[in-house]
Amino acid sequence: MSFTLSTAVRRAAATALTAALLVPLTACGGSDSEDSDAGAKSTESATGAPKAELTVLAASSLTDVFTTAGAAYEKENPGTKVTFSFAGSQELAAQVEQGAPADALVTADTKTMDGLKDDTGTPTVIAKNRLVIATGEGNPEKIENLKDLADTKLKVVLAAPEVPVGRYSEQVLDAQKIDVKPVSQEPNVRAVLSKVELGEADAGIVYKTDAATATDKVDAIEIPDAQNAVAEYPAATLKTSEHADAAAAFVAWLSSPEAQQLLQDAGFQQP
Repeated sequence: MSFTLSTAVRRAAATALTAALLVPLTACGGSDSEDSDAGAKSTESATGAPKAELTVLAASSLTDVFTTAGAAYEKENPGTKVTFSFAGSQELAAQVEQGAPADALVTADTKTMDGLKDDTGTPTVIAKNRLVIATGEGNPEKIENLKDLADTKLKVVLAAPEVPVGRYSEQVLDAQKIDVKPVSQEPNVRAVLSKVELGEADAGIVYKTDAATATDKVDAIEIPDAQNAVAEYPAATLKTSEHADAAAAFVAWLSSPEAQQLLQDAGFQQP
């Protein structure tokens, strides 16, 4: 990006955009003053967490587990609504920098989060992940390890290097001095997985948890720990959030035993 918006400007833009999005809601019933008063009041759920409609920006690899976690959080905190926006971490960072209205952010790497220090609260790592090689069901090309991906006869797809999983993939391949010529570089890990699922690629490097969501369509070839990379998932509130307390409560909940169990059930490692 060729310019950097100040936090104040981004906050003003986020507030204006959020207000514009809420116009149709105020027309559905009640006066403007009533809606304003309702938004200003600090209400809490039965568990003590403030009630709010939260928007959480989250890495694509969290799609399945966060959908489940969001439902669990809403059940535990009646009156709270959690809406997720999933994308590659680099895309989420761009949204934050442009002042998109949101309350919390969870990325698939600490590097992306560290680059947003002026926009977030103090991040907390909530989970870890590792890479695997995804192949078509039954592994028709008999791929056994990272070195096999250098075969020019194979169609290998990777995430773009600015995407955390793409950077991790590049890291492990470079460490083993393996030169892979990908047929495409995708914007997020789910796009890589999709290429393999659809048979448009023979193999791709994805997170272990993503491969686990498509066991009926892909096989996962383990990468030894000594050759692997560990992905860390930090979560933080956004300073532009209009529901700071509720956002903080949700981020804190992600480290709770219930949330951690959901993450582990999905194949994530403990932080």
